[in-house]
Amino acid sequence: MAHREFKDRVYAQFARVGAALANEKRLELIDVLGQAPRNVEALARETGMSVANTSQHLQALKAAHLVETERDGNRVVYRLAGEEVLALWLSLQGAAESQLAEVGQLVRDFGVGAVASERLRDVELGRRAQRDGLVLVDVRPRLEYESGHLPGAIAMPLDELEERLAELPQDKRVVVYCRGKYCQFADEAVSLLRRHGIEAVRLEGGWPQWALEHRREKRGSRGAALRE
Repeated sequence: MAHREFKDRVYAQFARVGAALANEKRLELIDVLGQAPRNVEALARETGMSVANTSQHLQALKAAHLVETERDGNRVVYRLAGEEVLALWLSLQGAAESQLAEVGQLVRDFGVGAVASERLRDVELGRRAQRDGLVLVDVRPRLEYESGHLPGAIAMPLDELEERLAELPQDKRVVVYCRGKYCQFADEAVSLLRRHGIEAVRLEGGWPQWALEHRREKRGSRGAALRE
């Protein structure tokens, strides 16, 4: 095969992925599926779309092999097709934040992270949790917590948080996390906790970033052990 023909064909395949991602609603679907698998009705509610439109966008993502499906009774459940898809989405966020000033302006305009004057980085979490007795709280919907969460985290969905304040110790710092950097659940939770006199900070990033990083660390550890 000639070099030109090969390049035309392989870049066309790359373009399939780019075309599938070139829609804000499809990106939101990937973001939501990065938290937990869902059926089309649940995804439609989460993203504010009709079921028909949600299904069309999911089929575009499936055609590019970015999502996959499985049966759960009489419903079809969608999930990300692999950790590479999650990594691609997080990299896209990072590139957009770095290259587009509009992203930072939107964050400032909408006050994302405004209440969290101090943020705790993931790499600090384990050390400080042991030293300071931190309480880790996951404020995502319960479905997402049950699909995966940080070790030791307590499930307190945002809509339950105020009613369950008595379950939190008053003498320990609470670290809150949610879906990721652009999720406002954690900001709202930190603000609520502080109003009630509980010392609270937001974890930098969220579940997807932590999950991807630790999957890679685990895989790297296994590879190192095999080489030894």
